[in-house]
Amino acid sequence: MDFSTIFTTFNLNEADIVCSRLEAAGFHPFVSDESASSWRGGFSNTIPIRVQVPEVETADVREFLEAK
Repeated sequence: MDFSTIFTTFNLNEADIVCSRLEAAGFHPFVSDESASSWRGGFSNTIPIRVQVPEVETADVREFLEAK
């Protein structure tokens, strides 16, 4: 299965909020590169934290996020 990055941040809390919103809407997101921020108190200065979804959900997720 292929995945698409739909949100990128350096703040783990921000990534978790986006991921939670998507899960509540019935999507299947996950936070990638989460461990990059764990040793910096939830922040990463060099490695972006990505929220990804299955590629088949990408268009619907982008539409959902734009609608807020």
